[in-house]
Amino acid sequence: MSAVMSSSSSTETAWRELHEAATIPYKKSGSFAWHFARGKLGRDPVFRGLLERRLFGEQHQRVVDIGCGQGLFASLLASMSAMQKQGRWPASWAATPHGADYTGIELMPKDVARAEASIGHLEPAPRLVCADMCKAELPDCDLVVILDVLHYVNLEAQEGVLLRVRDALRRGGNPHARLLLRVGDASSRRGFAISQWVDRTVTRIRGHKVSPTWGRTLAEWTAVLDSLGFRVQSIPMSEGTPFANVLLVADLEPAA
Repeated sequence: MSAVMSSSSSTETAWRELHEAATIPYKKSGSFAWHFARGKLGRDPVFRGLLERRLFGEQHQRVVDIGCGQGLFASLLASMSAMQKQGRWPASWAATPHGADYTGIELMPKDVARAEASIGHLEPAPRLVCADMCKAELPDCDLVVILDVLHYVNLEAQEGVLLRVRDALRRGGNPHARLLLRVGDASSRRGFAISQWVDRTVTRIRGHKVSPTWGRTLAEWTAVLDSLGFRVQSIPMSEGTPFANVLLVADLEPAA
């Protein structure tokens, strides 16, 4: 295990270093890609929240990122690994995977092209697949990350994706297999409406067609995951924003 920072070291300093290291590769793809990466990583509470809540770790070596966009999570994983090897990792953060086996799935060709141009040089090389999440083959894995994309497909298709995720995690055979799923809670009408409006606006800015969306309440999301054999913990994940986002931490129950 690499050395870590003392407990007195500043996680704020470490996060600033991570932010810089994970976003600088996007300069190669132009101003839009770089500014989008910096804004997303800097303003969205989910990425730092995953670290500070210790929601994934060394045991999650094989990562599938559904709706990966520009592959920002892959860049963040690589930057985390580098910081740990250099002995500058805060003691309060769990160790994260070294040389993660990363597969990113993204429907939008422009985003995949930006990802390939920006982070294709990483070692090991991330697999970046331009495909529909409802049809893409999911490799055996330890961790699946789905942030803010499942509402783009109808309710039946959502359950189909989650079933295939469950099977991919189960095939992986890791007793710590986990799904990290961020969704909007439709029972919070104002926050959900705001998040949907922002979502459509960002989609247009990124040069993509705006699609219909299908929401569920937190209770409904939890019930679907329960029915598929997950133990679910819900964590509010909208800090500093007006949204109604919730992170569902879903761990597989042992197979019967």
